Amino acid sequence: MMQQFHTQEYPTANRNYKDRLFRFVFNNKKDLLDLYNAINGTNYDKPEELEVDTLENVLYLSMKNDLSFLIDAELNLYEHQSTYNPNMPMRGLLYFAGVYTRHISSREINIYSSSPKEFPFPQHIVFYNGTREEQDRKVLKLSDLFRRPNGEKEPCLECKTLMLNINYGHNRELMKKCRRLEEYAIFVDTIRKNQTKGKDLQEAVETAVESCIAGGVLADILRAQKAEVVQMVLEGFDQEAYEKAMKKEGYEDGYQDGKEAGKKEELERGICGLIHSLREFDIPKEQILQKLQDTYQITEKEAMGYVEKYW
Repeated sequence: MMQQFHTQEYPTANRNYKDRLFRFVFNNKKDLLDLYNAINGTNYDKPEELEVDTLENVLYLSMKNDLSFLIDAELNLYEHQSTYNPNMPMRGLLYFAGVYTRHISSREINIYSSSPKEFPFPQHIVFYNGTREEQDRKVLKLSDLFRRPNGEKEPCLECKTLMLNINYGHNRELMKKCRRLEEYAIFVDTIRKNQTKGKDLQEAVETAVESCIAGGVLADILRAQKAEVVQMVLEGFDQEAYEKAMKKEGYEDGYQDGKEAGKKEELERGICGLIHSLREFDIPKEQILQKLQDTYQITEKEAMGYVEKYW
């Protein structure tokens, strides 16, 4: 079930890593409306008319009173990704299917009618700030993910995802139009530069917080909730490292193949490699235990056994 966006300007942060800093930064409707305007070339100036719902790390936006369209004329799905994911169009399709189902049900729209009905116009945008080099703008298409049969058949489904690179130095025009987005990019860039200087993650984050406050970058948020922001970044970077470790060990292909073929030795080898990789990223043992349980659907006792064996 979708939950309403918090009404406080900057509420106490959820310590779960899924509540990423990006969504937290744009919790303020004024900042979110600036981002919306920058992307769409619009000049809305009434933040209270922005309707926002959230589901995990996804924002759904629509305007209440767009004079050019019907109410709920546009449905924007915004997501943040720190790891490149070419499967985003499929995720977008599934998200939109759920949203449209609720839209049809709540308004009692008869889709079996002989007359055409009007539905909100969909837009799916992914804000990418991973370390893999990507162009400023990239359109990912659902149709590119389909297995192609022989012949010239065209798929009956399509979903296009616009991926915007929001690493500092990219999409400069967009950053000029939305200062808050630029500040977010500078903050993340500062953390990464601190890491390249040999600082551990926590020191890199804390130093970035102090220098950004001094430089007027995200200063209002960082002053008000410094501890929460540091915690969110640390947990967010842990999750990013976890995803990279999984890819390093070929988890997505190897684990599934081993599971389906019943090759227990391959499965155990994969778990061993994943534990060692996570250790390289300095993820604490307690978090590795939880990740093993969540990933492999094993008990805490089983996870502890693997950690004791391969730590």
